[in-house]
Amino acid sequence: MGKRKAEGESKPKSSKKEKTDDDDEGAPPKTYQERLKALSPISSPLADEKLTKKLHKLVKKASQGKALRRGVKEVVKSLRQGTKGMCILAGDVSPVDVIAHLPILCEEQDVPYIYVPSKQDLGYAALTKRPTSVVLVAPKGGAAFEHQDLLDKAISAVGSK
Repeated sequence: MGKRKAEGESKPKSSKKEKTDDDDEGAPPKTYQERLKALSPISSPLADEKLTKKLHKLVKKASQGKALRRGVKEVVKSLRQGTKGMCILAGDVSPVDVIAHLPILCEEQDVPYIYVPSKQDLGYAALTKRPTSVVLVAPKGGAAFEHQDLLDKAISAVGSK
C-alpha cells in the first residue's frame, strides 16, 4: 500500500486558496481612465469620474440602510414588481448579454439608469467581496430612506445625461 505519515508531519487541510505576495492587494488601484479601456460598447450613458464617486457613495449608504438590490436576478425581479429607484450598471461586464436587457426594462418602468466603469468597484461599494454587475437603489416601501437627498441628487444628475 503506502507509507503512513507520522502524526506530527501532517499538514492541516485547507480548502481555501492561500494568499500570496502576487495578489492585487499591494498593487495601486486602477484609475478611472484605465477602467474605461475595458468598457463594453453598450455602456451609455456613462457616469464621469465625479459622478461615479457620488454613485459609489450612494450605493454604500444604501447597502448600509438595507435599500439595495444586488445582482441581475434580484434587480429584474424588483423592476418587474414595479419598484422605483435608480439602477446602476457596470460597464465592464462580459459577456454583455448578461445585462443587455436591463436598460430596456428600466426604460419601460421609468427607472433612471447609468453605467459605471467597473463591476469590481461597484461590488466593493455594495459592501460585498464579489464584483457586482448591477444594483438597484430602492428604498423599501413604507420605510424612510435616510439618504433620500443623495438619491435625489443622483437621479437629477443621471436625468441630465
